[in-house]
Amino acid sequence: MASTLQVNCSIERPSLSYKFDDHSRGSLPSSLSFKPLFRKFQQNPILANVPNIIKEASVRIIDTFVDLAFEFVDQPLLPSQSNFAPVEELGEAIRVTSIEGRIPGDFPEGVYIRNGPNPLFGGLKSTKSVFGKSSHIWIEGEGMLHALYFCKERNGSWITSYNNRYVQTDTLKLEEKRKKPAFLPAVEGDSHAVLSAFLLNLLRFGSVDKYLSNTNVFEHSGKFYSISENYIPQEIDIRTLETLGNWHLNKAWSRPFTSHPKKAPDTGELVIMGITPRKPYFELGVISADGNKLIHKADLKLNRCCLSHELGVTKRYNVIMDFPVTVDIDRLISGGSLIKHDKGGRARIGIMPRYGDADSVQWFEVESSCTFHIINCYEDGNEVVVLACRAHGSVIPGPDYGLNKFEWFSKGFEHIVSVEEIDEKSQEGSFFSRAYEWRLNIHTGEVEERNLTGTEYSMDFPFMNEKFVGLDTKFGYTQVVDSNSSSISGMAKYGGLAKLYFKERKLELLLDKRQFEEELIKIEYHKFPQNTFCTGAAFVAKPGSPEEDGGWIITYVHNEDSNISQVYIVDAQKLSDGPVAKITLPSRVPYGFHGAFMPIR
Repeated sequence: MASTLQVNCSIERPSLSYKFDDHSRGSLPSSLSFKPLFRKFQQNPILANVPNIIKEASVRIIDTFVDLAFEFVDQPLLPSQSNFAPVEELGEAIRVTSIEGRIPGDFPEGVYIRNGPNPLFGGLKSTKSVFGKSSHIWIEGEGMLHALYFCKERNGSWITSYNNRYVQTDTLKLEEKRKKPAFLPAVEGDSHAVLSAFLLNLLRFGSVDKYLSNTNVFEHSGKFYSISENYIPQEIDIRTLETLGNWHLNKAWSRPFTSHPKKAPDTGELVIMGITPRKPYFELGVISADGNKLIHKADLKLNRCCLSHELGVTKRYNVIMDFPVTVDIDRLISGGSLIKHDKGGRARIGIMPRYGDADSVQWFEVESSCTFHIINCYEDGNEVVVLACRAHGSVIPGPDYGLNKFEWFSKGFEHIVSVEEIDEKSQEGSFFSRAYEWRLNIHTGEVEERNLTGTEYSMDFPFMNEKFVGLDTKFGYTQVVDSNSSSISGMAKYGGLAKLYFKERKLELLLDKRQFEEELIKIEYHKFPQNTFCTGAAFVAKPGSPEEDGGWIITYVHNEDSNISQVYIVDAQKLSDGPVAKITLPSRVPYGFHGAFMPIR
C-alpha cells in the first residue's frame, strides 16, 4: 500500500511566449526642465500615484472587455487521448512499495524526473470572440514535474517514493490567483483572433503567452532547472519540487532559453541559445561551469526566426540548426499563421567556434526537412558529424486554420513502407521520423547526408549517456513511435525503445519499386505490451562503468487498458530482454516530454 513519505535522501543544492521591452517612451529636450514641477507631484501622494492608478484602471477595463468578448471553451479529448488529460497535484511524496522484479544493487541513488504539460482548469482551451477562434496547441499546458526517488538504506534495500508538482512560474501563479484562465490562446487559430489575443495578453500582462516551463529538466553546477524555450529557466528544489525562482544569470540573459542546453566536453560550460520573433532572432550564449556568469554571447544575425528546438556541441564547436519551421509576426499580421513549416524551404546547419560570432559560422546547405531533436554531434577529422531524428513534415504547430485538425495529425502519423511513399505535397506519413546523419566537411564545405534507419519504425525523443555528449559515439537511444496507435489518436504514442549501434552496419532490402539496397545501422528494440506507451525515457549510467552502454534505461509507461502508470528499468546492454524492475505508481502519469535521471552526490 502507498503511504506518505518525506524524501530524506541527501541531495546537494549549491512555448511560444515573448516578453517585449517598452522602447516607446520619449524624452524631453534638456533645455526644458520640469524638475520643480516633478517635485510637487512627488510631494503629493495622490498625484504621484496617478500613472499607477491609470495603469490599473486600464488593465481593469481591458479585463472587463476580455470577459465580455471572449468565451473560453474546453477542447474535448477522444477516448484514445485519455492519458493526455491533466492530473491533480499530490502535495507530498508518497511511498511506493509495489515493485515487480528488482532494482539493481548498483543502481545509483537519485531522482528520475520528467516534465510535461498539465493544463490548469481541466485542460487545453479555445476561445470564441468577434475576432474569430483561437486555440491552445498540443505542446501548451503548464509544466508539471513527476519525480521518482531512489534512496538506499544501510542494509542495501531500496526506498522509492513518487511526487508531482506544478512548476510555479509567474504566469501560473497569476492564473491560480484569478482562479480562471486569463491568457488568451495566441498561437493557433484565425489570424485576427490570434493577433487580438497576442495584443491583449501583452497589454494586460506584458507577455503574449504563458511561461509554460513544461519541456525539460536539466542540471548545472549542482542546481536543477525546469525549462521551456519560451522563457528563462526556473530553479527547482529537487527534493521537494518547489520552484525557487527564475534563473536570469544576474540579468545577463533576459531572452528565451533553449529547452536543450548542452554541456561542453572538457570545460563543463553550458551552451545555450534563445530565439524570438523580433531581431535579434537567434542569440547563443555560454555559461561558466560554476553557473555564475554568462561568459560569451553572440547574435547570429539570422534573417528569420527559426523554431530551433535544440543545438549541438562538439569539443570545439557549436552546431546550429536553421530549418524551415519559422515564427513570423509579420506573417500573422498579414493574415497568415504565427508558426509555419515551409515544406521545401531553406534548411542549413551552422558550425560555429565555441566563442565565435555571426561571421565565424560556417553554413552548410542540406536537404529540406524537419529536425527538432539532435542525438549527438562530434568531430571526425575534418568533418563535424551531426546525428538527429529527421522527418519530412513538422508536427508543430498543426494544420492551417480551418482544416480538420484530427485528420491532419492522423495522416501525419501514418506508417510508411518505403521512402517512395512520401509525397512532399501530401500529409500522409509526413511525421515519420528516422535517425539521420550529416557529415559536414569544414575544409571543403561538402555535405554527405543519409538515413541511418529504415522504415520499420518511426523514432524520436532521442537520449544517450550524457558523459559522451559531444564525443564520438557508439550508441544512441530513442523512443519508438507506435504509428498505428498514434494515427488513431492523432497524438504521438511511443510503444517501445530502440538502441542504435552507430558503428555496426546491416544491409536492408527496402521494399520499394526500385528494390535498391541502402546501408543502415544495427538497431535493437524493446517493445512494450499492447496499449502500453512510454514517455520521458532517460539513460542512467552505472557508477564507475567505463562502457558507454554500461547502465540502464528508465522511463515512465502507462497501460491504457488498466489505466496504471509504472516506471520501467531496462538493462541498456540487454535491451531486448524484459525490464529488470517495474515500479507501479500511486497516481496516473500523463504523457509528457523529456526526462532525466539526477544522481545524488
